[in-house]
Amino acid sequence: MLIKIIYQNDKYDMVKPIMLDTLLSANKIRKFLRSEGWITVGVDTIRGTAEYYEGPERRQNDVAYLLQAE
Repeated sequence: MLIKIIYQNDKYDMVKPIMLDTLLSANKIRKFLRSEGWITVGVDTIRGTAEYYEGPERRQNDVAYLLQAE
């Protein structure tokens, strides 16, 4: 799965989820697209910045999730 992003220089791109984390840490992107819509870095809550995240867990890999479901 690729995630749509907008860099600080307004260029669009699509990256893998692990690259999103790297780009967020380096403050290289302005926005990225979630299922709820565009998230603005520094304005909207992103994982790792709030004390408690109430949304669905999307960071588990599929194998770990399937093993927990058994």
